[in-house]
Parts: sequence; C-alpha cells; structure tokens
Amino acid sequence: MNEKHLEQMKNAKGFIAALDQSGGSTPKALALYGVTEDQYSGEEEMFDLVHEMRTRIITTPAFDSNQIIGAILFEQTMDREIEGLYTGDYLWDKKGVVPFLKVDNGLDAESSGVQQMKPIGDLEDKLKRANERNIFGTKMRSVIKEPNPEGIKAVVDQQFEIGQQIIEADLVPIIEPEVDINSTDK
Repeated sequence: MNEKHLEQMKNAKGFIAALDQSGGSTPKALALYGVTEDQYSGEEEMFDLVHEMRTRIITTPAFDSNQIIGAILFEQTMDREIEGLYTGDYLWDKKGVVPFLKVDNGLDAESSGVQQMKPIGDLEDKLKRANERNIFGTKMRSVIKEPNPEGIKAVVDQQFEIGQQIIEADLVPIIEPEVDINSTDK
C-alpha cells in the first residue's frame, strides 16, 4: 500500500471525483458532454471518446489535490495513458490525486428490496492489474431500495466479502451500499 496515498486519504480535505462511467452509462455521459451517439460508431470509438473527455477533465489546471483528493476510474481508464503515463500514475505524479478503481460489473435485478452487485468473475485479475497500475483502492456499489432486513443483510454480506478480497490484495475498498434517494421508506 502506498503510504503517501493513505496519508492523503486520511488527512487531506477535498472530494473524490467519480470518473468511472462504464459501458452502460458512457453514452449518457458523452451526451451530457455534447457528444451524441451518431458521432461515433461502436464501443471502441465510444471508449476512445470518453477517455479523451476524461483526459481533458484530468489535465485541466483546476483538477488537482487542492480540491480533489481521489478519483475513481473505470477499468479501461486505468489501463489507458495520459501524456505517456498510466492514468493512475498521471493522477498521482502530476496532480497529487489518489487513484481508485471501480471494480463492480453493475447491478443485478432487484430482489428482496435491493440490488446486489453482479458477480465479479474477473476480480482477481482486476486487483492484480490495479496493483500493477499503482491504484490505491477500489469502489463498488449496491443499492438498497426498501427496508427489507433480508435484502440489506445480503447487500452488506456481499460488500464485506468482496471488500475482504480487496484488502487481501493490499488495496483499500470503498464499500458503497447506496440507499435509493427515491425510496419512500429510507
């Protein structure tokens, strides 16, 4: 574990930037940025465009550790480069921002008032590559929609089980059992 990353996350003031849109949410993110689906053809071009968008965001002078202490990256962003450095290295070496990796593969269908994470069959590989790319930690998300004790227990158990695997890989997990803001019984 990078002790300088840990020190920053423990003591610095600022927020964690979410730059982790995946395949499902990328078209919407690009559209909000002014790039419509008719401006690219196929997933490869779409991911090239979103990396260009993230690169512009990350390389702007305002994106630095004075306001942003960490940034959550999508797996493909972690594996790409900015100005000749892997994105995580660029974030830390040039911006002083601690890199995190989104490790979940999205949400399963709702059951017992919750949406657990889909299985992460390639978790071991993601964690290995995260260490190779100098990533500090991970983020994974589940959603609680109803106050169903059985469903909530399933979400918490899954989050902590995967969190333990992440810790064993010498990374720091952000455990995120999100409560749906639209839930009438939150």
